[in-house]
Amino acid sequence: MIYKVLYQPDKIRNPKRETTETLYLQADSAAAARALVEDNTPYNIELVQELSGKFLAFEQQEPGFELTEF
Repeated sequence: MIYKVLYQPDKIRNPKRETTETLYLQADSAAAARALVEDNTPYNIELVQELSGKFLAFEQQEPGFELTEF
């Protein structure tokens, strides 16, 4: 499955919508996706969302769509 992870670049500052960033990754479950990001980055994770069907097709059309590998 492909997951969209919304995060803040660090855990020190208060989260702000303007600084929220996105990465996409492939994992077996949302919990596995969260664990991958937590284990490999200093990011403050806001949301992990599964993408499939039309939602995935829409996201793949975005210029910044790229699967992150850890």
